[in-house]
Amino acid sequence: MSCPSYPSRQPYPARLEADFPSRVSRWLWLVKWLLIIPHAIVLSLLWIAFLAVSVVGWFAILVTARYPRALFDFQVGVLRWTWRVSFYSYSALGTDRYPPFRLADVPDYPAHFDVTYPKHLSRGLALVKWWLLALPHYALVALFTSGYGNWGGLIGLLVLFAAVAVLFTGRYPGGIFALVIGLNRWVMRVAAYAALLTDTYPPFRLDLGAGEPADDSRQAERKSRSDQDARAPHRTAQGIGETAG
Repeated sequence: MSCPSYPSRQPYPARLEADFPSRVSRWLWLVKWLLIIPHAIVLSLLWIAFLAVSVVGWFAILVTARYPRALFDFQVGVLRWTWRVSFYSYSALGTDRYPPFRLADVPDYPAHFDVTYPKHLSRGLALVKWWLLALPHYALVALFTSGYGNWGGLIGLLVLFAAVAVLFTGRYPGGIFALVIGLNRWVMRVAAYAALLTDTYPPFRLDLGAGEPADDSRQAERKSRSDQDARAPHRTAQGIGETAG
């Protein structure tokens, strides 16, 4: 079973991606709450720093209309770290590979998050977007999560269904995975917007699937290239046979 693909749409500056797990442990998810304790401790400290940096970034935007790049990268790193731990644990149960203790992206890890650095940010929006403009999204995020990272909310319910399926089959249902990643993508887009990392308002749409919508064409191209590579040995063997004949 694979994760379904969906039609391309306009990309958003905050991008969340995850690899569909071909197989996952039937039992590991029962103890992941214990395994993520070291990450929970580190993330609690990082999120204190995240809030402090948000205040500094807010003043910087009001004065310069820019988010200092070093501070921006730190904020994105904290969100990225949070997403990797969430993907490993109970916001997705999408991998058995333990998350790295890093702010930077890890190319070979199955969960990724990034935000395009904005050259200019609105001073006016910085005053209202994080508390007023984002209110409709906050209501939806609360419905999705009931406390992000926990078993509550729609995400938690879907992940529970997936966990039961994994327990009996050892496989993650592709449709549930696509929906879980789509909901998490919505949550992380709102987090990036509320953290003043982008002025682009999060769309009220559910982009399902492992990759960002804009990546569908590239994924199709990679799949076509992989299919061609897979057929290459057969063509080579056929050519050798014809030459020998």
